[in-house]
Amino acid sequence: MDKKLAALAFLLTFMAGCAVAPQYHPPRLQAPEKWHAPLEGGLTSQRPSPRELAQWWTTLGDPILTHLEERAVKGNLDVKKAIYRVREARALRGMEKARLFPYLDAGASAQEYRTSAYQVEKLPPGTKRRGEEKKLYQVGLDSSWELDIFGGIRRSAEAAQAQLEATREGLRDVLVTLSAEVALNYVDVRTYQARLAAARANMEAQERIYQLNLSRYRAGLIDELAVEQSRYVLENTRSQIPALETALEKAMNRLAVLLGEKPGTLHKELAEAKPIPVPPVKVAVGIPADTLRQRPDVRRAERELAAATARIGVAKAELYPKFNLSGTIGLESVSSGHLWEWVSRTSNFGLHIFWQIFHAGELRQNIKVQTARQKQAFFQYQSTVLHALEEVEDALVAYAKEQQRLESLKKATHAAQRAYGLAWDRYKAGLVDFTSVLDAERALQDYQDRLAESQGRVTSNLVRLYKALGGGWSHMEPPVQKEGKDK
Repeated sequence: MDKKLAALAFLLTFMAGCAVAPQYHPPRLQAPEKWHAPLEGGLTSQRPSPRELAQWWTTLGDPILTHLEERAVKGNLDVKKAIYRVREARALRGMEKARLFPYLDAGASAQEYRTSAYQVEKLPPGTKRRGEEKKLYQVGLDSSWELDIFGGIRRSAEAAQAQLEATREGLRDVLVTLSAEVALNYVDVRTYQARLAAARANMEAQERIYQLNLSRYRAGLIDELAVEQSRYVLENTRSQIPALETALEKAMNRLAVLLGEKPGTLHKELAEAKPIPVPPVKVAVGIPADTLRQRPDVRRAERELAAATARIGVAKAELYPKFNLSGTIGLESVSSGHLWEWVSRTSNFGLHIFWQIFHAGELRQNIKVQTARQKQAFFQYQSTVLHALEEVEDALVAYAKEQQRLESLKKATHAAQRAYGLAWDRYKAGLVDFTSVLDAERALQDYQDRLAESQGRVTSNLVRLYKALGGGWSHMEPPVQKEGKDK
C-alpha cells in the first residue's frame, strides 16, 4: 500500500473517534418526596426488599397461589413471545455492531468462453474462420471497511443497544402483569367459592324454613302468605347460584389460559374451596422515586427515548461523506496448472469516498423526522411516569379504604345475624309476623355476600398495589430465560 494512502487511512481511523451530536443524557427523574395518599391500613413508607417485591405473592401465605405463579412464568404464551422479542432485538444489535468491523469475503471462479469467429478481421489466405476459446481461473479474498468517521454506525449500534434494553424491560413488564393477573384470577376463584358457599348455605336454610311454613300452613297454624313469601325468597337465592357458578368457571378457565394450559385443566385442582388469601399486616411501599426506578414500563420508556435520540445521530451522519477502505488479494490464471503459482497473484487496494451532495432536502427532512420521534418518545416517557404515580396513588387509596369498608361489613354482618336470630325466635313465639323474618333474612344474605366480596377485593387491591409498585419477577432473572443471556 502506498505510504500516503496508509497515512490517510490512519488519519481517518483517528478521526473515527468523533461522532455527530446529540449525546444522550437520561432525563432527570422528577418524583414527589412522598405519596399524596395517607399510608393507612398497614401501609408503610419503608422500602420493600427487591426479593420480596419480586415475589410478593409469597406474602399472602398461599402455597397454591405460589405454585400457580411459578407455572405461569414457565408456560404463559405472552412471556414466550416476549422472550423471543428480546432475542430478536439482541440479534439486531449484533447486526448493527458487525458494521463497525471490516468485511472479508472469499470467492473463486472458473470460466470458459469462446469469441466470435468474426472478431478476427484479417486471416492468412486459406485459413478457416473460427472463434477463439479462452479459460480463466480466479480465487481471492475481498475486504471492505467503512470507516465510521462521523459516528453514524456507532449511533445505529447505540440505538440497537437501547432498543434491546427496552425490549428486555418489556419482558419484565409482561412478567409483572402476568403475576398480577394470575393472583387476581386466583382471588376471584376463592371469592366466588366463598360467595357460592354462603348462597348455598342460605338456600338450605331457606329450604328448611319453606318446608316448615308449608307444614304449619297445612296444619292450619299460618296462612298461605307466609308460605309464598318463604318460597320466593328461596327461589331468589337459588337464581343467584348459576350466575356465581358461571363467574367461577370463567375465573378458572382464565387462570388456566394464563398458565398456558387448556381451559378446564385447573377445575379438579381448584375444586376444593379454600379461604381467600389474607394480606399481611404490614406492607412496605417505599417512596415515589423507588417506584419509578423499579417499574419496568418507566425504564422501557427511558430506553426507547435513548434509542430515538441515537437515531437522530444516524440521520445527521448521512449529511457527511462516507469513507470506505477496500482491497482484494487473489490469484488469476488462464491455466489451472499455473493458478497457484506466486506470479499469478493479483492485488488491489484503495480508498473510496461517497458523499450524498444533493437529495432535494431528503436528508435534512429525515433529521426532522427523527427529532420529532425523539420528542414523542420524551413526552411518552413523561406520560409513563405520571401514569405510574397515578396508578400507585389510586392503589394506595383503594387498598386502605376497602379495609375500612370490610370492617364495617363485618360489624353489619354480625348485627344482621343477631337480628335474624331474634326475628326467627319471635316469629316462632308468635310475637311478629313472617315479614320481619324475611327482612332480617334478606339483610343477612346481602351482608354475607358483600362481606365475601369485600374480603376478595381487599386482597385484589393489594395485588394491584404490588403491580403498580413494579413487583413481580422484575428484579429476578425469569426462570424460562436461560438461552443466550443478554450482555
